[in-house]
Amino acid sequence: MKRMMTVLLCLLLCGCQSAAQPDPQPVESLAPAQLVSEQVLHGESGDIHYSYQLPEGYNENGSYPMMVVMPGYDMMWFGEDSSGANLDWQGFRCWSEQEDDMIVVSAQLTDWGETSARQAIELTEHFLDDFAVDAERVYAAGYSAGGETMSRAVSMRPDLYAAYLHVASQWDGTYAPIAENGVGVYIYIAQNDEYYGSQQAQETYDALYAAHQEAGLDEAQIDALLQIQTPADAYFAEHDAGGYYHAAANIVFDDADVLSWILSHHK
Repeated sequence: MKRMMTVLLCLLLCGCQSAAQPDPQPVESLAPAQLVSEQVLHGESGDIHYSYQLPEGYNENGSYPMMVVMPGYDMMWFGEDSSGANLDWQGFRCWSEQEDDMIVVSAQLTDWGETSARQAIELTEHFLDDFAVDAERVYAAGYSAGGETMSRAVSMRPDLYAAYLHVASQWDGTYAPIAENGVGVYIYIAQNDEYYGSQQAQETYDALYAAHQEAGLDEAQIDALLQIQTPADAYFAEHDAGGYYHAAANIVFDDADVLSWILSHHK
């Protein structure tokens, strides 16, 4: 009797342990185009809160382009109440609507400095290691505070990214590594952006242009790798996106030509 009670107790404990620690869902069992949200990567620079979207029919033996996109301040991580605030953002959704099947990753970081840049890099490497990512077609995008983060990240590890969309933000990275590694950069900001203004964006473009010249590229080669657009107020009014121009710059995520330009680049 005592032995039977011991066996039953062991079975009960094992059952409880299994219930408390279920096996992670294998990637190949995910539903078509499934959004996987509220994930946490315990990185070297702290916890990284992120979500991702896999394409319909995702095959772990395939090879998919990947977009790593970082949102602005109001979509960053401020605790559980902010979880998923970036998922209804067009800057996240637009990439999964492209003709090419893509993996789309977005993190809610807690700052927009060097720590966040290192976390963005670590998250990129995590997906390169654990998912079916085409290493020749890894892209980045950042809006506002997310642009400050990603301009640093792309400058720190230009070998990882084929192209970068810098939206309504300031450039906190360096310039020479971008030119030396052939990273495509598209800068987009309203001419009258209330937060950053557009002068700093023009100065960034000029500095990147000079870096490309230093790397030995001619005008045509630079134009293929570097673009800037600073729409005036009338453009946003025409597209019913006037008012607060800093936020209105998100209209770029509906611009098929700009998105196609980013995705046309390969390492």
